[in-house]
Amino acid sequence: MRLPYEEPLTVLAPAEPVLPEPPRRGEPGGPPCTICAGTSRPPIWSDANWTLHPPAGSSLPGTVWLASRVHVDSFADLPGSVAVTFGPVAARVERAILGWGSFARIHLYRWGDGGAHFHTWFLPRPLGMLDAEGMMLPLWEDVLPNRPDEELVAAAKAIGAAMEASD
Repeated sequence: MRLPYEEPLTVLAPAEPVLPEPPRRGEPGGPPCTICAGTSRPPIWSDANWTLHPPAGSSLPGTVWLASRVHVDSFADLPGSVAVTFGPVAARVERAILGWGSFARIHLYRWGDGGAHFHTWFLPRPLGMLDAEGMMLPLWEDVLPNRPDEELVAAAKAIGAAMEASD
């Protein structure tokens, strides 16, 4: 596995902690929630509990993000009736992505720092791109050139159509 950087890398010390942490999008005192305000990418699929969206800027067509309709922070905060639907919906998203392109694996990531909505990212690792195995995929995704927005949205819409067909 290769890093997407030249050696030697320079290790930086972490910045001083910022306490209290600033509010995220959608938290009191923070910027508005883009999902609730309808200013995020429009969903390409949705049901009673979830919305599926294309990315804004990505080097990997087939990348999508899944958000809960309910405004909660994490797995721990999801109501039980919504939490039990996550696994089946995540499996459907994975099948839809695999059915759309030539991918070896679909990596599921959850970072909770951007907005206060519960959301997860589905990043497809292109078939044969072994440098991007495991935790390396987000590093490579970040340094490869972004694909045109139209291509990302078209890929997401094809994935959304596959989700609709499997309803």
